[in-house]
Amino acid sequence: MFARSKLVPELMVTDLHRSLHFWTSLIGFNIAYERPESSFAYLDQSGVQLMLEQYDPGEGQWLTGPLEAPLGRGINFQISVDSVEPILQRLAEAQWPLFRPCTDAWYRADAAEVGQREFLVQDPDGYLLRLVESLGERRCQSVKKISGETHSL
Repeated sequence: MFARSKLVPELMVTDLHRSLHFWTSLIGFNIAYERPESSFAYLDQSGVQLMLEQYDPGEGQWLTGPLEAPLGRGINFQISVDSVEPILQRLAEAQWPLFRPCTDAWYRADAAEVGQREFLVQDPDGYLLRLVESLGERRCQSVKKISGETHSL
């Protein structure tokens, strides 16, 4: 048995088979287990976990409002991977469009900057994924005073 994450999002999808192809064949997740009779799959990729459940209006699923494409508006899932390149290659071979191209980005975290090579892609239902490869950390390049406090930029 594998170790379960403490936070595991469950994504409602319109076509489980299409979503499984995207998440496993293109993004690189594995099916930890599934319940085909319930159109459900639990996915894992090096400890990053999520659940997929196919929408069925007759099943009384936990929905807070109507499902309208793109699903997951207002959220993106950052997924850390060893390397983004193999995923980018698989997406290109499948002619899957990127939401944002791959770039190197540095984000301030207190007095340090955290670097990551990242790109954004939407799954078949429009959920937004940000796949990131670590570039390490470095000291902030400059510091600015705001309200008498010192802040790194």
